[in-house]
Amino acid sequence: MEAAARLLEGGGTEVLTTNRIAERAGVSIGSLYQYFPNKEAVLVALLRRERAALLAEVEAVAAAPDTGTGRIDALISVALAHQFARPRLALELEYVERRLDTSAEEAELSERLAAAILGILRAHAPGADRTAARDVVAICQALINAAAFAGDGDQAGLAARLRRAIDGYLA
Repeated sequence: MEAAARLLEGGGTEVLTTNRIAERAGVSIGSLYQYFPNKEAVLVALLRRERAALLAEVEAVAAAPDTGTGRIDALISVALAHQFARPRLALELEYVERRLDTSAEEAELSERLAAAILGILRAHAPGADRTAARDVVAICQALINAAAFAGDGDQAGLAARLRRAIDGYLA
């Protein structure tokens, strides 16, 4: 999967083939096919890996003790780190996600993220519900993706905009 991730970062899906993945990973194509029947399977596994990492970090923030607005700021930091740690990979996976049929997994991820975020939101807006949590996820995702697609790497400025959007929504 890491070989596929690096290929995506280097040239996008246009250069991603099972032969290149195997070559980059230093394995035979036969070995690759023992685990993945095609490049789409590799991409789905890579999406799952990235989604699991994001969810684990969000759930860790949700489980942390409440320190005023610290968990909202931590949540924003996690979201930004996820997008900007490997920005090209994140953007390529956005495109890939739209092409692959992972809608059931995407819905499950959204629900789990909403469940984790709901506790954080309720500390600041006691009347918040799952819809509010899903809305906050959507707001953050839209702002982060728009900034990433525009090449806006000002994470501090984006964090401030995210915070204003969340605070405004919860008000």
